[in-house]
Amino acid sequence: MSKIRVAVAGVGNCASALIQGVYFYKDAGEDEVVPGLMHVNFGGYHVRDIEFVAAFDVNREKIGRDLSEAIYAEPNCCARFADVPNLGVEVLPGPILDGVAPHMLKPFKAYSADTMEAVDVSEVLKDVEADMLVNYLPVGSRKATRYYAEAALEAGCAFVNCIPEFIASDSLWAGRFEERGIPVAGDDIKSQLGATIVHRNLVDLCVNRGILLEETYQLNLGGNTDFLNMIVEERLKTKRISKTEAVTSIVPYKVPTRIGPSDYVPFLRDRKVCYLYICGKKFGGQPVYITVKLEVEDSPNSAGVVIDVIRAVKIALDRKVGGPLISMSSYAFKHPPVQVPDSEARIWVEEFISGKRPR
Repeated sequence: MSKIRVAVAGVGNCASALIQGVYFYKDAGEDEVVPGLMHVNFGGYHVRDIEFVAAFDVNREKIGRDLSEAIYAEPNCCARFADVPNLGVEVLPGPILDGVAPHMLKPFKAYSADTMEAVDVSEVLKDVEADMLVNYLPVGSRKATRYYAEAALEAGCAFVNCIPEFIASDSLWAGRFEERGIPVAGDDIKSQLGATIVHRNLVDLCVNRGILLEETYQLNLGGNTDFLNMIVEERLKTKRISKTEAVTSIVPYKVPTRIGPSDYVPFLRDRKVCYLYICGKKFGGQPVYITVKLEVEDSPNSAGVVIDVIRAVKIALDRKVGGPLISMSSYAFKHPPVQVPDSEARIWVEEFISGKRPR
C-alpha cells in the first residue's frame, strides 16, 4: 500500500498527540490490540503508513522549525510519550484570519504581518502532493477553517475537520467536495473516552431502559490553550451546538440540557476534568440521579480516533469516493452529517472497510 501523505493546519497539542501516536505504534503487530484504534491494520493501511508532509501554524516560535520539534514548543503541554525523528517538514506560516482571538495573541505567540507573510496553503498542498489536510485550528476559527477547506478543494486533497466548525455536516460544503470527487470527514472529533462519548452512552442507556430524562448537564475544566481560547463565549457557539446535539440526538424528546467548557484552570495543563449530571424518573415516578467525574489527558484522547479517520479517508481516496464519509464521520465526530448511536456507527465503519458500504 502507498503512504498516506498528511498535512496539518494547527501544530498544537492535538497535532502533537497525533504525530507522537504514529511513532509510538509504528511497530505494532498487525493483529495487536491497541488502545484507541479500531485496527492496527485498517483496510490495508498500518499506522506507520501515515507520513506528514506539511504543517501550518501562526506561532512565531514554531514557524521555521522542523515539525518534530514544533510539536513540543510552548504553549503546547501535551504529554511526551514517543520519540519523533526529524521529519524534514518545516512548519510554515498560515493565515491568521479569525484563528487567533485578541486575548490569544500573546499565548499563541502569533506572528506579526509586519515581519512575516502567510504562505498560499493550496499551492503548498499541491507541491507536497498531500492526500489530505487535517484541521486542528482553535475553536471559533470560522473564517480560517473555511479558508483551509477552500485550499483543500483547490489543491484536490481531502479535508478532515477536527473542530466544531461545520463543513462535512454543511450540505453546501459537503456538496462542493462531492462535486469535486474529494472526501471530507467531520465535524468536531470525538475522544476515545471523553465527556461526550460517556454522556451519550449514559443517556442512551437511560432511554433504552425507559428512564424519562428530565435534565442533564456536562461541565468541563482544563488548563491547555484550548480552554483558554474558549473563555470568550462568542467563540463557543458552534462548540456548544456540536456537543449538545451529540447528546440530545440520542433522546426522542426535548430535555433541558447544558453542555460545554465551563472554566480555564491553568495548573491542570492538558488534564481535562468533566462533571456529568443526569436526572430522570423511573417506574412509579421515582427519581434517579447519575453523577460522574471523568479525568483524562485531553490531547492524546482523540489522537487514535484521528489515525483511524485518516486511514478511512485514504481508503475513500483509493476508491474515488467524494463528499462526506457518512460512516466514519458518524463514528468519529460529534457533529456528523448523520447522527446514529455509536454502536451502529461502528458497524457502518466495518462495512465501509470491507466495501459493503460505499461511504
